[in-house]
Amino acid sequence: MNTSASPGRRVLVVDACRTPFLRSGSAFRDLTAYDLGRMAIAGLLHRTAVDPGLIELAVMGTVVADPDTSNVARESALASGLPSSCPAYTVTAACISANLAFQQAAGAIAAGAADVAIAGGMETLSDVPIRVSKPIRKRLIASQKARSIGDRLGLLKGLRLRDLAPAVPGIADFSTGLTMGQNAERLAKRIGISRSDQDEYAMTSHHRAAEATARGLLASQVVPARIPPRFEAISEDNGIRGDTSLEKLAGLRPAFDRRFGTITAGNSSYLTDGASAVLLASEEGARKLNLKPLAAVVSQALTAMDPLDELLLGPAFVIPVALERAGLDLDRIDVIELHEAFAGQMLAVLRLMEDDRFARERLSRDRAVGSIDPEKLNAWGGSLSVGHPFGATGGRLIANCCRRLEHEDGRFGLIAACASGALGYAMVLERIAS
Repeated sequence: MNTSASPGRRVLVVDACRTPFLRSGSAFRDLTAYDLGRMAIAGLLHRTAVDPGLIELAVMGTVVADPDTSNVARESALASGLPSSCPAYTVTAACISANLAFQQAAGAIAAGAADVAIAGGMETLSDVPIRVSKPIRKRLIASQKARSIGDRLGLLKGLRLRDLAPAVPGIADFSTGLTMGQNAERLAKRIGISRSDQDEYAMTSHHRAAEATARGLLASQVVPARIPPRFEAISEDNGIRGDTSLEKLAGLRPAFDRRFGTITAGNSSYLTDGASAVLLASEEGARKLNLKPLAAVVSQALTAMDPLDELLLGPAFVIPVALERAGLDLDRIDVIELHEAFAGQMLAVLRLMEDDRFARERLSRDRAVGSIDPEKLNAWGGSLSVGHPFGATGGRLIANCCRRLEHEDGRFGLIAACASGALGYAMVLERIAS
């Protein structure tokens, strides 16, 4: 029976994998997003044994784009062995870039434009492109028309010493001027999320990820990375702190409000390098290739909120939409994977989902969405512990959800994430039992 609430053909998740997620500045520091993307796609092709020539579309997400590989999806696809005849393009939507890449690929399959596709994302924050200042850029462009030494020297007129400083890519939300951390600080204060509750949530995330790693639960989704020149395999995430404690976290200074803040490096997601890839197929495509899918897409939803007051609240807005489209209540969901940008953001989302007033005033609902069972939520850790390569996290959420459904013998899984620009994404998956 086709239980999908999405229009068109049923879309199946065949498999999902990722590179190890590594702290920026560590073992991936000399690699580009292109390198990480091709590792993830090649790893997916290898583990599924799908003929690369049968892939009809590749869509990948990234956030901090390198001008040398502006369509990094196409470059990574070609380098991973996909044929030149396979269209590939890049999407960007901050922290939900890989989710939107998945939505694009799923839409193509649902519409009959493809039978087999790859979606995912990649990010490196170890080596972000740094520009020269605008006054320098203007003069460099003008220098191409200079005909004499005098013309070139004349371009130096009006330059100031500060113009020589490099222009680092902005980390603030363009429309508000606030960084995600500053906005998280505002949110925690407004909602009343305590420092101790945030630290406890962060500690739990690290402990769960450490336990899942020790039990080999994350290994099924990680494709080892081999880094030149030694090419030794790296197969585990390196940002998980299984030995962290409330005492250690309490000793960290606030990062955004030094006097009264509660957001610290310990209860925030950290800069991470990594990539992810997901194989999607139609039912016909899966049958033809004798593929054994993990799950089927039941519904997807994308919302947008106020960028100042609701920047990090995407899941609270988008989850009820995805559940309604799926015809399910929250208590029918067995596995929940939410992106952990900050512990304070997570706790705010969980609180608002239980709030009848928020439901009436902001969701036009008669009652609250409901309470999320902590045992169902991010049982193998989350972005706070495993890491958050901006463009790749969506693929990790899908991999975790599918594997947890299998491991826990669940039926329905829910994925949701927030993103800069006040975007929210959610998807409901239904496990396909083997």
